[in-house]
Amino acid sequence: MISEAAVLAPVGDSATRAAAESLIGEYLQFIRSVAFRNYRLTFDIEAMLASDLQEESKFYPPAGRFYIVRHSDQYVGVGCLKRISATVAEVQRMYVRPSARGLGAGRLLVVQLLADARAMQFKIVRLESLRALSAAHTLYRSVGFRDIEPYPENSMRDYQSPEGMDAYRSSAIFMELTL
Repeated sequence: MISEAAVLAPVGDSATRAAAESLIGEYLQFIRSVAFRNYRLTFDIEAMLASDLQEESKFYPPAGRFYIVRHSDQYVGVGCLKRISATVAEVQRMYVRPSARGLGAGRLLVVQLLADARAMQFKIVRLESLRALSAAHTLYRSVGFRDIEPYPENSMRDYQSPEGMDAYRSSAIFMELTL
C-alpha cells in the first residue's frame, strides 16, 4: 500500500484559517505543557494565538508566509515565516501532530519556508525552540541551522515578563541559517 504524500497549502481562505487556528492552538497547548513541566515557565497562549491569526502583517504575504500541511484528508501540520528586518526572517509555529510525525511534513514545511525566505531575499533565517524538543533540533540542523546566542527579536519577548526572560532564554535553543 502506498501512503499519500503530505501536501502544503498556504493559509488564506476560511477553511485553511480554521485549520491553522486549530493546529496553532494545539501547538501552543503542547509547548505550554512542555515549558511548564520542564522549566516552570508559563505564557498567555490566547494572546499568542490572537496575534498569530489577526495580525495580517505577521505571517501573511507580502512580509511573511503561513502554511498548513494536509495528509490523508486531514490537516496535520503548520509552519510560518515572519519578517524581523529587511534581511532577517524567523521560522515560527512549526508543528506536526504526533500522529503524522515521520511522514516528512516537518521537512516539507521547513524546506518551503527556507525557499520562500530566499525568494524574499532574506539573508538570515532564525528560530527558537525549547531545549526539550530535540527531534525538532535534529531537523533544523539537517537543513543547515546552527546554534547561536539568544537574539533580541525573539518571539517570546512579547509574552514573557522582563523577569521571566532570563529563565526563558536558558530553556530555549536559538538557531540561525545564513542563506
